[in-house]
Amino acid sequence: MSPRHERQLRDQPLPGDHVRWVQLLDALELDQLTERFMSRVVRVPGYDPAPIPVSELRRTGLLSFQTLVEGLRAGGFDGSVAVSTEVGVTRARAGIPLEALMTAIRHDFNVLWEALTRVATQEDAELVIRHTGIVLSTVDDYVSQVQQAYVAERQRMREEESSVRQGLIAELFDERDPTDERLAGIASALGLDPSDRLLVAAARGEDTPALRVLISDHERAGGTMFTHHLGEVLIAFTRSAEPTGTRSTAGARPGTGASSGPGPGPNMVGRRFAEARVGLVDAPDFASLRRSALTARDLAQLLTADEVGAMTWERGWARLAAQSLNAAGNSIVTDVERSLAVCGGAERERLVEAVQSYLRSGSIGVSAAELYCHRNTVANRLRRFAELTGVDPTIPAEAARLVVGWA
Repeated sequence: MSPRHERQLRDQPLPGDHVRWVQLLDALELDQLTERFMSRVVRVPGYDPAPIPVSELRRTGLLSFQTLVEGLRAGGFDGSVAVSTEVGVTRARAGIPLEALMTAIRHDFNVLWEALTRVATQEDAELVIRHTGIVLSTVDDYVSQVQQAYVAERQRMREEESSVRQGLIAELFDERDPTDERLAGIASALGLDPSDRLLVAAARGEDTPALRVLISDHERAGGTMFTHHLGEVLIAFTRSAEPTGTRSTAGARPGTGASSGPGPGPNMVGRRFAEARVGLVDAPDFASLRRSALTARDLAQLLTADEVGAMTWERGWARLAAQSLNAAGNSIVTDVERSLAVCGGAERERLVEAVQSYLRSGSIGVSAAELYCHRNTVANRLRRFAELTGVDPTIPAEAARLVVGWA
């Protein structure tokens, strides 16, 4: 017989062991086991100070030892153990970290093993050794069931929290004119302050998965991101910590929106959002969130297939204006296009090129450098455009129609 086989035989209880094994288990004082456990568990990080009443720790500690001893009598557990579920659920609800819980439960084994060796005599040494496997497997089963109950309860808690949170966000978007008191209540429930500046992003269609990745990355890094669906558009918002590249906010006049102030450190999510194909708005406070989200949605819908980066208010306001005017049936530049049609193709191209360059810079000198021609040439083309169309691009009130119409 091999040494390994001999060792395996020594580790297995013998038929005549049962009576003495039960006598050893009967000699265990459960109250003493519980007190020894209590003296150790209160020193475990996460239990110091105790996050639940000491009386509750003592009660479940006693139940745990009763359950373990019963398992040792029967040669192991058969099915789930009620106290393991109670311990897992209550510790999860108390916010005890899983690592701290597992450390505390390992004290069950230490206390139990020390007590068994204390009540055993020298003649019981081999009998105790033969039952070591049963002790280890019984405690391991108990630990496993506690851990499963803990993890399942934490998942339920996350789902409950998410459900409550989504309900509050839905209320915020569904209620068109919530009171200041209700807004403050929702903001507080979400862990926000009503005065917090918020970064609001929106994505639709094939751009949605990329936004979900950004949300996941942000949350894995310890941040909090809130989401809501406006039809087929995914809205995401979070507290803004620094400028994101979008100067204007929903409802601001074109080009004059307020910029966010610098935050306490890098705001990676803001920079990554600015690089993504999303509609991006910087909401000045919680009360403007709904309006900002609607604007972010509209901006996201402006993105064409070949465009990259976020569609901000500054970048997209003219297109939104053109969209609204066209939807209302108002002609923007139809008369301009009709007037230019009398020109030859080459002249029309030069005139439009000069006007569009000038509209971007507002400077004849800059346009001349951009178009590689003399300043007088640019000025002449602008004048010719005005003569043909009746719209002078050098007059801001008239130039605005071109900016919107050609957006």
